Amino acid sequence: MGECENVRVVLLDIEGTVCPISFVKDVLFPYALEVLPSTLATQWDSPSFEPYRAAFPAEHRTTPETFSRHVQDLMSRDLKLPYLKSLQGYLWLQGYESGALRCPLFPDVYPALESWHRLSIPIIIYSSGSVPAQRLLFQYTNATPSADLRPLITDYFDTVNAGPKIEKESYVKIASQHPEFGSPGEWLFLSDNVREVDAAKEAGMQSLVVLREGNAPLSEKDTEGNHVIQSFAAITIKKA
Repeated sequence: MGECENVRVVLLDIEGTVCPISFVKDVLFPYALEVLPSTLATQWDSPSFEPYRAAFPAEHRTTPETFSRHVQDLMSRDLKLPYLKSLQGYLWLQGYESGALRCPLFPDVYPALESWHRLSIPIIIYSSGSVPAQRLLFQYTNATPSADLRPLITDYFDTVNAGPKIEKESYVKIASQHPEFGSPGEWLFLSDNVREVDAAKEAGMQSLVVLREGNAPLSEKDTEGNHVIQSFAAITIKKA
């Protein structure tokens, strides 16, 4: 059981925490590669696509073919470059809007978010995916009765506006952006990544490791000094 006292805000990771890792790796990533050729063929010179193309290094945006090869190379290596993340969000938009994509939240996530919202506990997202992509993911979920969870979320952070997720300074920066929520010790961060949890704790936050089905198993070293939960339902929050 994860008992957390004096919590004024919940900070959430996404992949492997609120939805399966497989949704990103086996659904979102392949979808982006699937629609990339048609997008480049029809939008290469369009004003709407230009900002995404212009963000890529000059040597990789000389032609649609060069651009496509670079995207495929980056994604094959699972690199989390800001300009790639922005492009992926743009490509996913049409999938979400058409109904081809829906974020499959773990069953305990929506009830927990709704409960925290009713308790006036702000919910903030911190993911390596771009902020626009995060907003899309929470706009198009499998939650019922409302699939759009954006009204429950106060703010979003990514590696561009906060910094790398395994660095203490990123969590300090996030907390400093919302001084109205008190000190870092009044924040609760939830993630499946032990290194992220450790970084948040170094910044002074409370933090729990989330172990979901489909996540990599935790070693004995991973669990030392960390509280591990398998469901948000196991969290008991006592407000500050």
